[in-house]
Amino acid sequence: MDAAFTAEQDEIRRTLRELLAKRSGPAEVRAAVATPEGYDTDLWHRMSGALGLPGLALPEEYGGVGCGPAELALACEETGRALTPSPLLATAVLAAPPIRALGAERQRAELLPRIADGTLTCALAVPGGSLALALGLTGDNGAWVAGGGRSGGVQARAVDGGWQLYGEVTQVLDGHSAGLLLVAAHAGGFARSRTLFFLVRGEAAGLVRVRQPTLDATRSQAALQLRDVKAELLGEEPVDVLGALAATGRTAAVALAAEALGAAQAALDRTVEYVGTREQFGRPVGSFQAVKHRVADLYVQVEAARSLTYGAAREPGDGAGTGALALAAALEALRTVAGETIQLHGGTGFTWEHEAHLYFKRATADELLFGPARRLRERAAQVTGLFGEVAA
Repeated sequence: MDAAFTAEQDEIRRTLRELLAKRSGPAEVRAAVATPEGYDTDLWHRMSGALGLPGLALPEEYGGVGCGPAELALACEETGRALTPSPLLATAVLAAPPIRALGAERQRAELLPRIADGTLTCALAVPGGSLALALGLTGDNGAWVAGGGRSGGVQARAVDGGWQLYGEVTQVLDGHSAGLLLVAAHAGGFARSRTLFFLVRGEAAGLVRVRQPTLDATRSQAALQLRDVKAELLGEEPVDVLGALAATGRTAAVALAAEALGAAQAALDRTVEYVGTREQFGRPVGSFQAVKHRVADLYVQVEAARSLTYGAAREPGDGAGTGALALAAALEALRTVAGETIQLHGGTGFTWEHEAHLYFKRATADELLFGPARRLRERAAQVTGLFGEVAA
């Protein structure tokens, strides 16, 4: 694999990093998450309108840039570096791929250009309490259930030539502010049981959206209640919803790994800067051998995660294994670096207001949402047939 980036990719990284350095420091991040939307809307318009980030991986025929997973991963790495709260993950990484894969041409032509220019934000709502399982990251998503019987979730029923949804979904990323919800629901009863995707407008009657308190405030989540909400079927039956979710999970794993990698690198950079200037016994703390060893170990772990992440981004056709392994390595690197950042900043690092805790909260919350790392590695072993037959 060629490790070098193209001039276009380097320009995406440079431009976005410069913008976020000015507009997404720790103080700006805390101010953004306190807004009703949970992010800086003006910054989002700059990221989408001027830079075209939501449309990086969308075809040019739908108003996108026509790039691929590598460019989207680079953008996620930079937003992760700054811990920038934005709809990029929920809209471009989780919701846009199923719409593109399963939507009718009319739906794609209506929705994808608005996603590409940032005027439409979306959220993926999957019942069942495990987004990672639904995306096929921590197991075969054939075991995931959108609803039915006593499992709760969301039920869909045909009414007067249309559809109505009834049920509840928790932990929907950016679900409180998204203009469009992509809801997975169970339809057909026992005899014709199946899972389908439905489009629900954010202002639909009967829809109640409640923003939830979260450990990581930069990763907004909502609980949705649907009470006979009118919905539009995505695409035409028969559709392979589980296959579309698994494909989305493969690209999402790379984007999430890049996010975690960017955050880990930023925390490491801050730590190196601090131990290089903080003095103890008349010399910088970083000059002590014990500190040098700890920082060197962090560097090695981050670089290992970087190699796996960049490899998965450049070769997305290798399947779910590479993405899951990259995500596991990146999540572990972020968790380790964030913990050491708090430790090596001494007493000031233990104060809840210190920016080191922003990285620690992101590390912990991401493992709860998309991990844990051991399950990601177990799934990668299953799909690559490391210990036997290749899993579905």
